[in-house]
Amino acid sequence: MTLYLQIEGRAITGIDSLYAEFNRVFMVGEDWQLGPSLDALDDLLYGGYGTLAGHATATVAWRDVELSRVALGVDATCAWLQAKLQQPGTFNTDVIRRQLDALERGEGQTYFEIVMEIFAGHPRITLRLE
Repeated sequence: MTLYLQIEGRAITGIDSLYAEFNRVFMVGEDWQLGPSLDALDDLLYGGYGTLAGHATATVAWRDVELSRVALGVDATCAWLQAKLQQPGTFNTDVIRRQLDALERGEGQTYFEIVMEIFAGHPRITLRLE
């Protein structure tokens, strides 16, 4: 039986609130929270814990998705990448600078687009954008 979940796009005003919403939807029954990490989101969507545990398939309706797209757009993505540059030795600064340059040219992926790509990599989850 397919599990039905709903993400409230109005609750998402940036990256931190995105993960707060993911925790509300996907981490029910867990005594820990998902941190703001794209790798952690990818792991979560495999379904070994939280709300997805034990379900072969899930449909996720993302309501007010356009609000989320704007909130996780170029500005939020640039701020996220800039914060990474403030941690020398932790991230590949050359890659991050190229990502920032691409965003400034209007060619780079936004955080929202990266999240969509991660969901697309999990065919057992149907994402409905509303």
